[in-house]
This record gives sequence, structure tokens and C-alpha cells, in this order.
Amino acid sequence: MSEFAFELELCAHLERRDRDGSDSGRIVARQLGASVADPGGRILDVVLVEPGPDFGDRTSITSEAIPDAAIESDVGTGRARYWKTAFDCHPDHARRATERAIEIGFFERELRNGREYVRQVARYPRWYDRIVGIENKPDLDRPGDLEAQLRTDASLALVDEVVLATESYVTRAHLNRIPEAVGVWRVHRDEPTGLEIEVIREPTSLPVDGPGIEPLEYRPGRTEIAVVSAGEKVRARRRLAERAYGKGWRTYDFPACAACEPAESDGATLPHCSWAGRAVHADSECGPACPGHEPAPASTIDLDAERDRRTSWVADPAGKRRRQSGLDRFG
Repeated sequence: MSEFAFELELCAHLERRDRDGSDSGRIVARQLGASVADPGGRILDVVLVEPGPDFGDRTSITSEAIPDAAIESDVGTGRARYWKTAFDCHPDHARRATERAIEIGFFERELRNGREYVRQVARYPRWYDRIVGIENKPDLDRPGDLEAQLRTDASLALVDEVVLATESYVTRAHLNRIPEAVGVWRVHRDEPTGLEIEVIREPTSLPVDGPGIEPLEYRPGRTEIAVVSAGEKVRARRRLAERAYGKGWRTYDFPACAACEPAESDGATLPHCSWAGRAVHADSECGPACPGHEPAPASTIDLDAERDRRTSWVADPAGKRRRQSGLDRFG
């Protein structure tokens, strides 16, 4: 089983559990950055975001991730502010955040004497609660950087819990090589019922409210680290939750090949290749170089509609935009 196929099947299974009422309303996403001092230095395979008290308010604003700069700006829901004075960042970054916030419906704007003013359509809600990170390693005989990755997650404590998901038989030696706080799932494949998760070890809650230690570089006898403040972690957790909300886990394509047809796994539609016998990554695995390639039009599946139908995420919310004089001129 490739890590890509394993990841998609696990996401589909976790989403089905939510729909069946086991973990109602969680956001399931994958391949998201989870570092602070070294952006892009740590990518979580799967992220689960549990809904907070105002989750319904978040779903009514936009289906997209809201830019962090727009959330942190001095733009509020009351009197409109001149966009340039509402941000504490470089003007180019502020301009991009403003345009994106307007495009997705978080800001609305009006023109006064040739100047652009903006306001939030709604207060940014407390929409998320606990965040769980899952590292997928179907074959523990090929661990790669697994130990270092999990130690980073445990010491940084950006997410509330960390879990290792594998298909391998888990030995005591495996458990001794990873931090005690990391939970372990063994994933079993059962054709009639889909995946089944056996909990080998429960995860321990991490201290997300305090500062964290982020390893930056490992050298013989020394590790370069950065101390990440509690405030930095609050902002990073919000960015992670927002990216999860906007991105989800259906970020794959269906290849232009007759051997690959949409197949259901736990109710979700995956790009299953009959030649490979599993889900495939169209960008990296498919094409004329593949021995099983049979040129054909790619399947057209509306994955956003599927996510909207199966989860608490709303693809096309009504929004809270107010109609005001002059707004129509901006389209």
C-alpha cells in the first residue's frame, strides 16, 4: 500500500465516522504545514479539527480559508476602515490579504473620495477547539524521518494530540522509539466493511497553551532549536485550522486513463487504478510512462459537492455581506 493510497483511505474512513455520529462535525484535512519558526519544515499528513462553540457562524461566512492578516487586522464589523491603516504588515502583504478577504466574502468594501474602505461582514468566530495531527507510515520497516518528525510534534506541541497510523504489526521496540505522548493506531483493511482502527496506544494531550521547542537542524552531538512563544502558537494554530477548513483532504485529481475509475471507499470517491490495485496520485504516478496507461478522458467528479454533502463544511454559504451604496462598482 502506497502512503498516498493509505492516506486517502484513512481520510475517507475518518470522515465516515464523523458522518455516522462518532465525532460529529470534525474537519478532516491533509498535507498541512505544522511548524512555526521554520515554515514548511514540518508537514502533517492528516489534520483533524474539532468544532468549537461558534462553528455554525464560521460555515456561514465562506468555504475558503480566511487570510491570517485579515483576521489580525484592525478591520472590524462596525465603521469601515481605510485598508492601508488597518494592517500592521508590509503594504503588499496587506493588499493581497485585503483582496483575498473581499474575494471570499470576509471583507466588504466601499469607495470614499477615491479611497477604498473595508469592514468585516461578521466577527471572526471561535469556531475550532482541539486539533489532532496524524502521521501516516503504513510500513514501519521503512520509517524514514518518522522519529524526528514525531519528536518535533511532541516538543513543539502545536496540536493537542499526535497519532501514528500504520498497517504494520507494532512491536514494543517501535513504541520505545517514539515519544510516549504519541498515540498509535494500527489500521486493518477489511474488504466488506472498509478500514478498521485498532488503538495500540492512546495519545496524551500536549501543552498547547504554553511555549514550545521546535527543532530546526540535527547535527552530530547538537540540535539547533527555536523557542516558540505561546502567542506564536495561538496564531499558528489558527492558521492551521483555517487551512484545514479551506483545503479539506480532497486535493487529488483523476488521471486521464481508462485503468483509473472513480471508486468508493467508506463512501468517498477515490481515484482507484485497476492496474495498480489501489488509489493513485495522478500527478506523480500516472502518464504514458506507466505500463498500465490507457489514454482516456479523465473522470469529472465534483469533489467539493461531495464534501459539502458528506460533512459539516458548506461549499456555498449564503454569507453575511451587506449591500451598500457604491459596492456594485467593485463587482
